[in-house]
Amino acid sequence: MSRAFFFLAAACACLAAPAASAADFFTKIDPSPTRQLWVDTGFYTAHFDSDKDLNGNNKGLALEYRFKGTMTATAGRFYNSDRAWSNYAGVIWQPYAVGPVRVGLALAAFDGYPKTRDGGWFPGAIPTLTYEYQRVGVNVGIIPNYKDRLYGGISFQLKFKLFDK
Repeated sequence: MSRAFFFLAAACACLAAPAASAADFFTKIDPSPTRQLWVDTGFYTAHFDSDKDLNGNNKGLALEYRFKGTMTATAGRFYNSDRAWSNYAGVIWQPYAVGPVRVGLALAAFDGYPKTRDGGWFPGAIPTLTYEYQRVGVNVGIIPNYKDRLYGGISFQLKFKLFDK
């Protein structure tokens, strides 16, 4: 568990450091319509239960389409912690920023986890931080444990902007 918290603390420190002297450190994001398309990689997950031989290299591919300043539609596929393929679709809602880091929730449906609904679809809400610089970014998800069905951790996902209008 300490490895996951180390990764989260290091990521937050690196992302927030450039804005530490900004006068408007905590801001509300403008919800105006926008058009951005991002392609995302899979995830690297530092699991809280590191003794369970879970897959932390969650290769995959996804798309994000930001249609409002605070809302992004997302869908993708990745090789999950249980070593099975998963799909997801949902929205990322991030109404606030702390320095340059967007803060909010990913609200999505997932499948492919053998111990959850026999691999079928289920809803999830994942606290999500996002840092973007020009054409690159990173999403950081804080995934909670759920009984003995889903294994929590801190997930890092790289992303690359394809267009911005």
